[in-house]
Amino acid sequence: MHEFSQIRAFLAVAELHSFVAAARLLSMTAPSVTRAVSALEDRLGVQLLLRTTRQVSLTSAGAIYAARVKPLLAEFEKAAEEVREEQGEAAGLLRINAPMSLGLQVLPDVASGFRVEHPDTTLSFSLTDRFVDVVSDKIDLAIRISQAPKDKSTIWRKICRVRRVLVASPGYLAAFGSITKPEDLHDHACLAYDEEAVSETWELSNAGRTHKVRAGQALAGNNGDLLARLAENGEGVALLPLFIVEPALSEKRLQQVLPEWEPTPLWLTLYYPPYEKLPLRVKKFSDFFENYVTRIRAL
Repeated sequence: MHEFSQIRAFLAVAELHSFVAAARLLSMTAPSVTRAVSALEDRLGVQLLLRTTRQVSLTSAGAIYAARVKPLLAEFEKAAEEVREEQGEAAGLLRINAPMSLGLQVLPDVASGFRVEHPDTTLSFSLTDRFVDVVSDKIDLAIRISQAPKDKSTIWRKICRVRRVLVASPGYLAAFGSITKPEDLHDHACLAYDEEAVSETWELSNAGRTHKVRAGQALAGNNGDLLARLAENGEGVALLPLFIVEPALSEKRLQQVLPEWEPTPLWLTLYYPPYEKLPLRVKKFSDFFENYVTRIRAL
């Protein structure tokens, strides 16, 4: 087993070209990774890595060794995982991506609760509002708030609808006029939520009628909390998930605009790489997360 730890450290350094980055990935110290690689080189009697002050690269022998042992290590770890799963144990590293606002509000409690039930699972969270590629970014599970998926190669799991509301500050509405119908929005600063922080189109519906509004001519951003604060500062009208603006609404820092008009529905979803079968740790976390957001922390 000690030999496998050395090989795992070597492969991490070879892939990341850095002892420090490999240590971070493996939850080790950089000196420990250095010692593991050196011990492997001593045992094999050959230099595997070229070390300079600027970079770390493979020797020709290191490249041959890495190509041979990488699939072997992967198969070994897969076998160990399958044996644990056969016993009903969720273990191993679980890489999760989530939107920034949702992640900050929900994931700390989810992670703490999940770790109590599954202490052998290591959770790795990355928070970003952009739409990640779960395959190329090596994500095991991504949490999204979005419309129906367009990518048919991934696996999607619908959790619940996420309610969105139009909001503005009382001061803004007092200064620039009330909003009683969707057409009024064309005369106001509409703040856009967009991945590229450019613009978005709001489609509002009421009793079979629809109206579209182009937002982003004044301000745009790629994070909901940022736009909520801008709206509180009186910069305009924002269309945001209720869970982000609920505290400001209850404290009268924001007020709802056009409550009878519904925006295009968004869903909280989980999506995964194209697994033939969900790994047990992924399934267990998915079930735990769904239970939390539908029964404990309704969005």
